[in-house]
Amino acid sequence: MVNARTKRSAKSASAAARNDDIGEDVRLALYRSQVEIRDCEQRAYDLFLQNLVKGTSHLALGQEAIAAGFGVAMKPGDKSFCTYRGHHHTLARGVSMEKVLGELMQRDNGLMRGKGGSMHLASSEHGVLGSYAIIGAHLPLACGSALRAQYMGDDDVTVCFFGDGTTNIGAFHEALNFAAVYKLPVVFVCENNLYMEYTPIGEVTAVEHPAADRAGAYGLPSIIVDGNDADAVYRAAQEAFAKARAGDGPSLIECKTYRHSGHSRADPGKYRPEGELEKWKERDPLKIYRQRLAEFGVSEDQIKAIEEASKTKVDEATEACKAAPPTPEDLLFTDVYADGKWSWRN
Repeated sequence: MVNARTKRSAKSASAAARNDDIGEDVRLALYRSQVEIRDCEQRAYDLFLQNLVKGTSHLALGQEAIAAGFGVAMKPGDKSFCTYRGHHHTLARGVSMEKVLGELMQRDNGLMRGKGGSMHLASSEHGVLGSYAIIGAHLPLACGSALRAQYMGDDDVTVCFFGDGTTNIGAFHEALNFAAVYKLPVVFVCENNLYMEYTPIGEVTAVEHPAADRAGAYGLPSIIVDGNDADAVYRAAQEAFAKARAGDGPSLIECKTYRHSGHSRADPGKYRPEGELEKWKERDPLKIYRQRLAEFGVSEDQIKAIEEASKTKVDEATEACKAAPPTPEDLLFTDVYADGKWSWRN
């Protein structure tokens, strides 16, 4: 007869065995990244309601596991390119909440000193080589970054994040073909959140999986990952990075996920079927990962400490940004036009 203590020991041993490929330290880092992204994105929304964030922005609430999984897997020196929905990828590479929120609030302490705004975050120091508002524009640029590494004999890998709608853009196919032909160390990551802007991707695409089902056209394997599970994303990232660093060329990974909010703050998301959002929220990345940590024996105190530290960090960042001066006019009005000035010329 097996007693309760034996059952618990067996369960702990099983959990430990399953934990070997990732480890507790990495899992804590993955959860910390997801929590900090969620708190910062939610704070950005709250600040907008207070009229402290101007213009539009595209939040990644619900998509935190993808940024965290790749961000934790990347090494210093690796490069990342992302879209206008790029706050989460910027934070995942180590850029501070204050720098991100300051940029959204058009403050001088922002990442681009308030001049770039939500859709144009970049930090070469952190390997973040830009957020791009033109759909598909950054995929060929990511190839250029990877070609540089290959030519120079550098060990870094370039990661290029894009949405499902990008898979119907010519630049997607051109970049995939170029990367495959030259075996570039680049990883293309499709964040498939089911909607382009207001249009379901399935209504305008001939294949079920817009990225993965097209991989074979370029000699690449079809890879589909649960984009709400940070462990699954992290493992896929590790394999793709190892392949790229070994000189075996690019990977194309489709991460299935869902955005909790509309396309942008101007979008209430009324086009979504009733109950769809609620169903996806049952698989909230943070909910999944919090439970996973508990299953692997991480204490509730450790989990709460991460959550409380994140809330303190976002509160301190918010106050620092509120106190920071706005972007100086001489910076705002420099390099607006080709002659380096700002006045309109007919």
